Amino acid sequence: MSKVKIVSIVYAIGIIIGALFFDVWGANTTPFKTLSVFAWTVIFIIALFYADKKEKK
Repeated sequence: MSKVKIVSIVYAIGIIIGALFFDVWGANTTPFKTLSVFAWTVIFIIALFYADKKEKK
């Protein structure tokens, strides 16, 4: 399994856990929850960039 697929699966699992258990898309979302989802997406994009970069070499 490629590193890009692994990173994508980990990201999707994180989003699902955030949605189901931490209620990040609930009616009363705090700024901390919003920033945590944003940070998780930024980490995903960085990891995706480096995984793709290593795969191409």
